[in-house]
Amino acid sequence: MEPEKLTKEKAGELMKVPGETRGISIKGDLEYILYREGKEALAKLEERAAELGFPIRYEEIKEMDFYPVGLEAIAFLLMEELFHFSQEDFIKMGEFNSKVSLIVRLFMKYFVSMETIAREAPKFWGKYYTKGNLRVTEINKEKGYIVVRINDFELHPIHCLTVEGYLISIVKMVVNKEVKSEERKCMSRGDEYHEFLVSWGK
Repeated sequence: MEPEKLTKEKAGELMKVPGETRGISIKGDLEYILYREGKEALAKLEERAAELGFPIRYEEIKEMDFYPVGLEAIAFLLMEELFHFSQEDFIKMGEFNSKVSLIVRLFMKYFVSMETIAREAPKFWGKYYTKGNLRVTEINKEKGYIVVRINDFELHPIHCLTVEGYLISIVKMVVNKEVKSEERKCMSRGDEYHEFLVSWGK
């Protein structure tokens, strides 16, 4: 089944969503396109974004500047449209972004235990987004899981997949084991907040 083609009207609606994200987040998404699909694919995405009236130009994005969160959602939907990205692809993109992110490197010193991650998680989220807040609500090292909750972040569902990728990658840095994530609650499904169960083998 072919993905739905993004329209100017839909792109315009996305751009009206409140909140901003750092350029480093959008640039990381585009770097994943370069890594996986190559320069021609990135040029194709930039061309489609310009057609929609909301240009996304990799070379012009400043990593520490803020941009509308809707611009990142447009990039996601164009990846789905042009390159048939699956849910797993977006999760992998989130993992990839965490490994190349300057912000993640700055916070590396905190990725030594679940307790320090829980303490620093709200600050970490605020470095990326002006909207929403993240906190770790439960840590169970005996059973091998943490529960992460995000409030006030009602954006596109694809954002949830990239967040899962980030969580998997960061927890993996601490436990050095295979990690998986399940979104148990989602604002896009009508829940009051997003909730992720991030678990690892014993």
